[in-house]
Parts: sequence; structure tokens; C-alpha cells
Amino acid sequence: MGQQVPTREEAFSLLKQYNQNESLIKHALAVEGVMRYFARKRGEDEDKWGTIGLIHDLDYEKFPEQHCRKTEEILRENNWPEDYIRAVVSHGWGICSDVKPESELEKVLFTIDELTGLVVTTALVRPSKSVLDVKTKSVKKKWKDKRFAAGVDRSIIEKGAAMLGMELSDVISDTIMGMREVADEIGLQGNQE
Repeated sequence: MGQQVPTREEAFSLLKQYNQNESLIKHALAVEGVMRYFARKRGEDEDKWGTIGLIHDLDYEKFPEQHCRKTEEILRENNWPEDYIRAVVSHGWGICSDVKPESELEKVLFTIDELTGLVVTTALVRPSKSVLDVKTKSVKKKWKDKRFAAGVDRSIIEKGAAMLGMELSDVISDTIMGMREVADEIGLQGNQE
């Protein structure tokens, strides 16, 4: 009955079992890419960070009104390690969960989840439709326009950056870098030559 560390393949197949929506799957892949980037930069376990990023919105398509709680249930049934479950649940802190992000991993996930949405939207309004030429200053400019990507809760990103002790610009720039690594999988390679 011992808990197995889930592989990326197991995580991805569980994600696809509960999510058919292409944009939710792309969001999961974007968050995974950014989590891997942050982990590598910090000398942390890239697979663990990536897997948690990949699975963080597992329940969102089928159980939006039970977001985070349903994921916790599903991951427990699948015998996932407690620290993975806790990390996933903590990304909904203050919204749909009262589990506060404590570890570096949890704080990064909390911070970049919403931010990936802002970066995607910024990339999509560019002529290239690519994350490969999105600059931090472009995202910061869009940040100020509250009508742009209005669904992105900027206060969560600010709260997360403060918890990490990072400048907003650095969080944005690391998020862009992480997303560039998965540009193809998330459909943001664009029409670059």
C-alpha cells in the first residue's frame, strides 16, 4: 500500500482521463513547463515540480465547483504522495482552498498559475502568435490594462511574488522562459520562420 512517486506519463494520462478541453490541457502543459524551469533554476527536483504543475487543475473541467477538493480525492484514490497532493491543493489558496502555500514549490505554483494565462494572451495578440518573442515589458504593459485578460487575477500573482521574495519582472521573465521551452506543445510556436 506504499505510495509510489507518479511518473510524468501517469500524471498525463490521469489528466487526459479527466480533461478533454484542449485549452485546459495546454494550460497544464504550460504550467508544467514553467514549474520545470523554476525547479531547474533552483536546483530542485524537476520531475516532481513538473508533474505537480501538470496535474494541478485535474478536476477543473469536470468539477469546477469542487476545484482542488476533487483533485485531492482523485489523487488520494490513486495513491499519490501527500506532499504532491498538498502542493496541488495549495494553488487554490484563498480561492477554493485554505491550504496556504508553504514550500518553494507551492509558492511558485501559486504564483505562476494565473500568470501563464496572461503570457498566453500577450503572445496571442502579437503578429507572430508566439511566446518565443514575448518580452517581459510587453507583459507588464498588458498587466496595467485591467480589461486585457480580465480573467487573470493579478493580485494572486502579486501575492505569490511577494511570498517568493521576487520582483514581479523576474517572475514574469522566468515564466516566459519556461513557456518558451514548451512553446510547441502549448501551440505558441507561432508563425516564426
